[in-house]
Amino acid sequence: MSAVKYDLVVVGSGPSGQRAAVAASKMKKRVGVVEARAVVGGVCINTGTIPSKTMREAVLHLSGYNYRSVYGMNYRVKEKITMADLAFRVQAVIKTEVDVTEAQLSRNAIDIVHGVAHFLDPSHVRVEGFQGETTLEGDRIIIAVGTKPASSPKVPINGRTIVNSDQVLDLPTLPRSLIVVGGGVIGVEYACMFAILGVRVTIVEKRNKLLEFADQEIVEALSYHLRDSRVTMRLGEEVESVEELPDGTVVANLESKKRISGDALLYAVGRQGAIDDLNLAAAGIQADARGRIIVDENYRTNVEHIYAVGDVVGFPALASVSMEQGRIAAARAFNDKTTASNPSFYPYGIYTIPEISFIGKTEEQLTDEDVPYEVGMAYYREVARGQIRGDTTGRLKLIFHRDTRKVLGVHIIGEGASELVHIGQAVMTLGGTVNYFVDTVFNYPTLAECYKTAAFNGLGRLMRYQG
Repeated sequence: MSAVKYDLVVVGSGPSGQRAAVAASKMKKRVGVVEARAVVGGVCINTGTIPSKTMREAVLHLSGYNYRSVYGMNYRVKEKITMADLAFRVQAVIKTEVDVTEAQLSRNAIDIVHGVAHFLDPSHVRVEGFQGETTLEGDRIIIAVGTKPASSPKVPINGRTIVNSDQVLDLPTLPRSLIVVGGGVIGVEYACMFAILGVRVTIVEKRNKLLEFADQEIVEALSYHLRDSRVTMRLGEEVESVEELPDGTVVANLESKKRISGDALLYAVGRQGAIDDLNLAAAGIQADARGRIIVDENYRTNVEHIYAVGDVVGFPALASVSMEQGRIAAARAFNDKTTASNPSFYPYGIYTIPEISFIGKTEEQLTDEDVPYEVGMAYYREVARGQIRGDTTGRLKLIFHRDTRKVLGVHIIGEGASELVHIGQAVMTLGGTVNYFVDTVFNYPTLAECYKTAAFNGLGRLMRYQG
């Protein structure tokens, strides 16, 4: 069978694969994208980022959560919220996002080949789809297959009462109680959503802290909100086994001999590279035990013309970063040295309730590095916009160097955090100091004023200590 020849073959059409394909197409390269699903978009659009964030928005709207401080704790837009209510909105957004992605690929004259890809050799990929087999030859190949939920022999996933993060919306009914195994980003995000809906949630996490990579003061604030929503946290605990009882309830047996019972269990302990079908050995590429492909700073694998991007290369596994990795990999693959990006200025968004977003260093990191710093804090309740929105719990933390006053980190918890962080990102990227916020006029009333308040707060502390 003769192969269809391309300048670039991209395996996977998620954020990283999509951006890589478009970037190469802009360089006048012939590009083919392989997608195992019947629709494009990968995990991000179909089962991961977009569904979970849409579900979060539906939860916030239907539960009336954001306005309970204004209209009272019993305020709800819909009295009885069902899984069907949540799924309805999610499916509508997924369809639109798929259409947008397909239109973009088509507009850039990128071929889409549906089917499961596996390497025949370092330059040839066989694609087996429902319409038959096709062989693609690529001068360059970018692997962007993403990840799948990690599994464990201790947790028998059944897709009904014991589910992974890709199956949350398949729950037949809204459970009255839910066990979430895993206190990472995915586990905590879903724990927040279900708790707001009145579900009694128990989080089981083997580490002693949630979200260890985030600023601990911000995580403590989130933990307070979780407890306030009646979430039980079993930290430093590990699951020994999970069983479904005849009455349909689920029991998690912990190694400490505790037994936790619930109507359903979500297993969200990490994800691993979706490389099972790729036959990487034929291409001479190796992956680690978690299916992550090792790459250099240009996202090149140990095979010179093959690159890997997105979640399959590991941390930080953010859709925003994956897009940038895809763009850079395509540029490097075709010797474009002008494309540049600085990972130290990538923002993080964690869509808990309330959401968390940050950029730069945490207090813990700066302390370990012996960097002299000062902190300025602003609370949403201190600015008019916070009162108008009814969000009295949010806060913005500004960290800056004591001597140079250069901004070193911005950490926010509260609604709108993932948008608000970009102001700090711009200042940090341009090497700005905390003085920028003091001397800048922000619209009133806005949450952006928190930057000015935090700057005054931090400089006030600095003056007291120096004076």
